Amino acid sequence: MAKKEEAKETKEPVKEAHKKEAPKKEAKETKKEAPQEAKKEKKEDKKEDKKHEGKGEEHAKKERKGAPKEAKKEAPAAKEAGPEIKHIVRIADTDLDGKRSVQYALTGITGISRRVAKIITVNSGLDPIATIGYLNDADIEKLQSSVDNISTILPTWMMNKQNDILTGDDRQVLGTDVMLSRNEDINLMKKVRSYKGVRHERGLRVRGQRTRSTGRKGRTVGVSRASIGAAQAAAKEGEKKEEKKAGAK
Repeated sequence: MAKKEEAKETKEPVKEAHKKEAPKKEAKETKKEAPQEAKKEKKEDKKEDKKHEGKGEEHAKKERKGAPKEAKKEAPAAKEAGPEIKHIVRIADTDLDGKRSVQYALTGITGISRRVAKIITVNSGLDPIATIGYLNDADIEKLQSSVDNISTILPTWMMNKQNDILTGDDRQVLGTDVMLSRNEDINLMKKVRSYKGVRHERGLRVRGQRTRSTGRKGRTVGVSRASIGAAQAAAKEGEKKEEKKAGAK
């Protein structure tokens, strides 16, 4: 009996040893399998990266698992808008460039020079250097009223229509009236048959300019060799005819 009990005791520690060794083997096997699975996942990731090489970075990032999502870009804050510029300002039935200064924009009206424009702006109480497109409607009305009453603002020696023949008044002509008044004056000189009117009719220089070397019109200017040769040939033929007539007599 004592022998049987000793044999049982010896068997039991052997079984316990086998049980302890078993979980160690399983842990080793799991450790071996884990790196193999990690290697497989890495290979699969590399294959996916190769597939997405030509599709762009954004497309590849979307398909990758666990990739962080990009935050939406915020739109830039809008700048505070200042007063809008008027690109076209209408004064005296003409369209003026709104990007120019008041002094130089008014020169777009026919009959207003730079000096006259500066006098108009000062009379209106505005800055000649200010941009005309940023002016208020009230300021534009001031300019319009001073342009309408320009004959009362300018001195007589600056006006472009002094001592009118019909009325005898001194006034400043603007816009299309400049061309109409000029044509009327030329027609009147032609009717009177004055020297200037005759020169206008013939299309010649009116103010005493040189006409020998300048202001020449036509296809050919000067003397050509062909015309000289033709004149010489005609002269020779005339001489021959005279000789024949003399011989016949």
